[in-house]
Amino acid sequence: MAQNVAEKFLKDSTTKSFDLRHREIINNNIDKYNLAFEKGKSKFLDLANSKKKANLVKWKVIENLDRYLLDFEANFTRNGGKVIWANDAEEARQEIWKIMEKHKAKSVVKSKSMATEEIELNHFLNDKGVDTIESDLGEYIIQLLDHKPYHFVTPAMHLSLEDIAKLFHEKFDTPLDATAEQLTMKARELLRSHYTNADIGISGANFLIADSGSIAITENEGNARLTTTFPKVHIAVVGIEKILPSLADLDLFWPLLASHGTGQNLTVYNSILSGPRLDTDTDGPDEMYVVLLDNGRSHLLEKKEQRQGLYCIRCGSCLNVCPIYQNIGGHTYETTYQGPIGSLISPHLSGMKEFKHLSYASSLCGKCTEVCPVGIDIQKMLLLNRRDAVQEDLTPPMEKRMWKGFTYAIQRRKLIDFFGGKLKNFFARNFFKKAWGPNRALPEFPKKSFAQQWKEKEKQH
Repeated sequence: MAQNVAEKFLKDSTTKSFDLRHREIINNNIDKYNLAFEKGKSKFLDLANSKKKANLVKWKVIENLDRYLLDFEANFTRNGGKVIWANDAEEARQEIWKIMEKHKAKSVVKSKSMATEEIELNHFLNDKGVDTIESDLGEYIIQLLDHKPYHFVTPAMHLSLEDIAKLFHEKFDTPLDATAEQLTMKARELLRSHYTNADIGISGANFLIADSGSIAITENEGNARLTTTFPKVHIAVVGIEKILPSLADLDLFWPLLASHGTGQNLTVYNSILSGPRLDTDTDGPDEMYVVLLDNGRSHLLEKKEQRQGLYCIRCGSCLNVCPIYQNIGGHTYETTYQGPIGSLISPHLSGMKEFKHLSYASSLCGKCTEVCPVGIDIQKMLLLNRRDAVQEDLTPPMEKRMWKGFTYAIQRRKLIDFFGGKLKNFFARNFFKKAWGPNRALPEFPKKSFAQQWKEKEKQH
């Protein structure tokens, strides 16, 4: 099973790497992001200091996660909300289904949430006969295509305007040459009634606030605010690592998330929800639930060296600068969380045996660490994942034999020099051509090794 996952990854990576249209779309979208990001981060008086402070806040939280989660639960419950602890995806789905049954719910409107993608909630609800609609424009588009999100922040990044116009033309008979504005207005028209008619609204949350018992949601479309306001019941599904100690911390984390996610100073809509509607409120749900999702996060928490992967605020900046992600695309990873941070956390969330290959899918160039707003040393964590995979004896037997042979040979200079360039080229062409790929030419070994050439040069002097 694990080998099949890795083999599929390699196969899909090879295909996507040479898909020139895909590369053109992604490069175009990431170029726009880069321009916005440079402008956005320039607004910080001292960005390095802000990132250091954010890192310290997240360190404090993760090192004391149990205490802060209990604080959140106590304060949120005091506000009238209900907290549900879910150990894994199946438990989360079943707990949500109990709420659905209690309210005889037949329709759900959802705002953007990676946690609900992680537990595959849409497919679960659809199988139960519940009409589930995504209200985020990008999520709505990929739902129509039955795709998984391509990116944390921009789930439909892999589609061009022409692709989306064609989709809307086929589904809703809009003009083939419709502009982005026209397509957006059409989506708004289609989605508007779902907010007022849905039995339940489901969202994620960017942050959990311990001292006020609140969830914080940041967005640009306003769909999350509508999703959490109109339906009589609101369910938020949130990873346990999203906790912040204080409401005051949003002063730092909201600008960091906005600048690194989309290049904005601050996103358009920022909501703080502390529980169900009070008697004095004019709108809001009658009941509000927060599902605290573990689903493997405790496994990562156990890893003292790698637990900083839980600091992630899902801004997506590491994906945008990663040369691997830009070439192989988001869907190739076959995980909810893609790119460098996905390669770091997925082996711990979903199993090292099945997903250890992702930790090797990195050039270790360090750009991901450089841009991370909370200072996660991603490339170092990937190396630690590789170490763990070896220590857990997850390396295939053939790979072990190859490295054993390489180690034996490389420690014996005379043996390496004995096999001249002609023999080395023969081995490379016949045993490594497949690994190198059919679209690249293998480098030629020189007739004489560097050591031999150096000795000859020394003799001449």
